[in-house]
Amino acid sequence: MPPQPAAAAPSAPPPTASDVRASPAARRIATEQDLNLAEIPGTGRGGVVSKPDVIEHLDRSAAPAPAAQPAGTQSPTPEPAAPAAEEPPKAPAPTPEPRGDRNGARETREKMSTRRRRIAEHLLESQHATAHLTTFNEIDMSAVEAFRGRVKERIEKETGLRLSFMPFFVRAACMALRQYPTVNASVDGDHIVYHHYVHMGIAVASDAGLVVPNIKDADRKGLIQIGRDIVTVAKKARDGKLVMDDLTGGTFTITNGGVFGSLLSTPIINFPQSGILGLHKMQDRPVAIDGRVEVRPMMYVALSYDHRIIDGQQAVLFLVRVKELMEDPALLAID
Repeated sequence: MPPQPAAAAPSAPPPTASDVRASPAARRIATEQDLNLAEIPGTGRGGVVSKPDVIEHLDRSAAPAPAAQPAGTQSPTPEPAAPAAEEPPKAPAPTPEPRGDRNGARETREKMSTRRRRIAEHLLESQHATAHLTTFNEIDMSAVEAFRGRVKERIEKETGLRLSFMPFFVRAACMALRQYPTVNASVDGDHIVYHHYVHMGIAVASDAGLVVPNIKDADRKGLIQIGRDIVTVAKKARDGKLVMDDLTGGTFTITNGGVFGSLLSTPIINFPQSGILGLHKMQDRPVAIDGRVEVRPMMYVALSYDHRIIDGQQAVLFLVRVKELMEDPALLAID
């Protein structure tokens, strides 16, 4: 009796979209475009499907397929080129036309996501509903940089926290807000609401757009706890796990464009709040110190405020107080 062929081993079921590791932005686009994430190769760390992977898959799907050649025919063999005659000098090549995307398109159109549309509406509301004004100052970061350099390794070893400059600014802002409470207030109709607490908003850039979660009762916390809370809300924002309580109730906001290289900006008030502190890139610059020119790590800071309830004097003094506290970080420990 002839040997029977061995039965083929059952193949594993193909992965489903829910089994695929993908970023929140990639899942959102895949859902909108009715795509199967399991069919999209991921180029992120560990094979994670990212937003660019999904967009590239869409571009490939939209590209026209090459025309099929009739069966039994062959492509004509090109004639051998005749030897080239000696040519006159060529004129300079014309300037190339602006290039488009992979498919040659000069423009693409993408519908705003619900979150992006809401962000846009919120920013316009802030511009239209407030008397927007910005004041500036600069901070010598030498002292806080030296202090952080002395303690950061010990703090990381004992608590696991990598201490950044942001907890220092949050602490300094909370102390300055206590001294100038109008900057922490808000307008409600024809009333001014004074908040006797600080729910500090921290602007975070995520795949889904800018979000501003806030740290509850930041004015009652020390540097270490503030640092932990910043790490927690930033991770939740980037993982798309923020809840409504994280995003509501803020009384003041800090935004740090310096992490992206911004040297100076005028931040937009996070309405209905009345003030927002903008941080920028720390940069070595020559400054006059006791009649001498020294190179110091300097940072421009900006306070945008609602001039309806915050006078220029209060805004300037608030920013000067933040500067004083950052230039003498020992004061941050005095409550």
